[in-house]
Amino acid sequence: MDNELKNSILKTGTTILGIVCKDGVVMASDRQVTLGQSIVGNKDLQKTNPLNDYVVISWAGTMSDAQRLSKLMAAELRLKELRSKSRATIKQTANLIANYSFSNLRQPSMIPATVGVLLGGFDENGNTSLYSIGMDGSIKQVSDYDASVGSGMPYVLGLFERQYKKDITVQEGIELAKEALKSSTQRDTASGYGIDVFAITKEGIKKVVSQTIEPDYKDQ
Repeated sequence: MDNELKNSILKTGTTILGIVCKDGVVMASDRQVTLGQSIVGNKDLQKTNPLNDYVVISWAGTMSDAQRLSKLMAAELRLKELRSKSRATIKQTANLIANYSFSNLRQPSMIPATVGVLLGGFDENGNTSLYSIGMDGSIKQVSDYDASVGSGMPYVLGLFERQYKKDITVQEGIELAKEALKSSTQRDTASGYGIDVFAITKEGIKKVVSQTIEPDYKDQ
């Protein structure tokens, strides 16, 4: 199983990232979908999306599994609100996704689900948080930054190691996220074609960057 997970991670073509700021959380991703390791299947897929008014999810992995996970979690959170007249905390939501990933991976299947997730949001008291959930159902609260299991992770983490500072503001985090994504798309063959950046604060969720990467041919 360990070897299967390692192989899946190596084939998980994408760049997703999350940055913890003193006044919120920044989450971002590229838009490229890769079929296998050589064909671009989609140039305009948004991989970072709100699940509701207070939770944002970014995913790297098999697209069908990721889309199914997002739909199921959005429904579960809504059911929680209807049944208990209260909403789940971000920590509870992260544990829900982790339990789902753990159980799903261990069900006999010819094609195991492989999705790595970054989850961010704000609780009713206004506190923001970011969680990283592995394909195996492991979970950790992120105190600074993470890039999950996407193929662009080495490029992003290398840049963050040098440029991330404690108590960074959301606005600074947005600029850092843009720089990290653009660095990744320059070197990672499975990332590209556009970037999406979301800011999460106690005021709510806002998409702050939506850019495409256009080919530009120049005469020499």
